[in-house]
Amino acid sequence: MCNLYTQSKSVDEVAQLFRDIQIPLRFPEGVPNLQPREVAITDPGPIVRVADDGDFDLVVRRWSWPAPGGKPVFNFRSDGREFGSGRCLIIADSFFEFTKPEDPKAKRKHKWRFTMKDANQFAIAGLWRTDPQVGEAFTMLTTEPGEDVQPYHNRQIVVLAPDDFGAWLDPTVPAAELCSPLPAGSLDVEQIC
Repeated sequence: MCNLYTQSKSVDEVAQLFRDIQIPLRFPEGVPNLQPREVAITDPGPIVRVADDGDFDLVVRRWSWPAPGGKPVFNFRSDGREFGSGRCLIIADSFFEFTKPEDPKAKRKHKWRFTMKDANQFAIAGLWRTDPQVGEAFTMLTTEPGEDVQPYHNRQIVVLAPDDFGAWLDPTVPAAELCSPLPAGSLDVEQIC
């Protein structure tokens, strides 16, 4: 399951994408310094969420909160669930899956990078909440794998094209309308190692 993604766009590039789709962003904690990087579980990453006043805020939060047993909740099944609150967009431009090598003696897994074919940025459908241990944090929603991901993993994150950002942030839109894999051929994949 996805445990690593990249966010390599500047805050200006992210804000421009959202302006282009008529979702102007606010920066309630100041303009974040978004550096190109891989984001791993427990790292901070940029998310967009709806504020109490209905505006759209870009904030940086921790990826994952601890489950009762202590393990991080970094992915959360969307199947058959509704999310009337806490929806967020996790800003990304690629994500990774890992597979076992064919050679049983090899120690490193193969690393596969997925990008969206027709967009240099996308979002991952997420949920955010306040956790008593770590404060505000987010998790990624998952669904059944689409044809692009199925050869690499038996689940996939919910990848949203920019045209679906507004719908995901609207809690009156049923989650099932968006929590599904993209059509075959929507994602490019390349082996990194």
